Amino acid sequence: MKKSILSIAVIAMTLIFSLDTVAQKFPNLDKSPMDAASFPSSYRVSNKLVKVVYSRPQLKGRSISKLAPEGKVWRTGANEAAEITFYKDVTFGGKEVKAGTYTLFTIPNKENWTVILSTASNVWGSYFYKESEDVVRVSAEVSTSEKTLEEFGIAFEGEDNNATMYLGWGKVLVSLPLKG
Repeated sequence: MKKSILSIAVIAMTLIFSLDTVAQKFPNLDKSPMDAASFPSSYRVSNKLVKVVYSRPQLKGRSISKLAPEGKVWRTGANEAAEITFYKDVTFGGKEVKAGTYTLFTIPNKENWTVILSTASNVWGSYFYKESEDVVRVSAEVSTSEKTLEEFGIAFEGEDNNATMYLGWGKVLVSLPLKG
């Protein structure tokens, strides 16, 4: 009888602990989900030139200038500042950059955006941005997109080791050349 009660107790405890581990709480989907863009963009190509990891804020009726104010350093996305990794030495907007991972900041303006590569790492927002950590600053061309983009996005287009990085949001399209 004691063995039966002990066996039942062990089974009950096992069920209680196993239910507890299955009932983990997972966070809700982020309002500005994380994304990645790379060149070449095919997931089947392992020999990448560049990859950017960033979060995608949405306009939701707001203006770009409210979320990414003109003339101020912006994290280039939402949440953590965007990170860009070059797998080879590159020419980024006309300036030489060594292979490595950098934080990607931008300063939006009407005619052009300043694109900044920084040595800062693990940065949330742009609150702790320091100009002294800049690796390069380049000017990127701004044009008007035919299509309105509700979510901020980054994309690459090109051939071989020559590409253009595009930042798009609303009707704003920012472009910057990249050569490997």
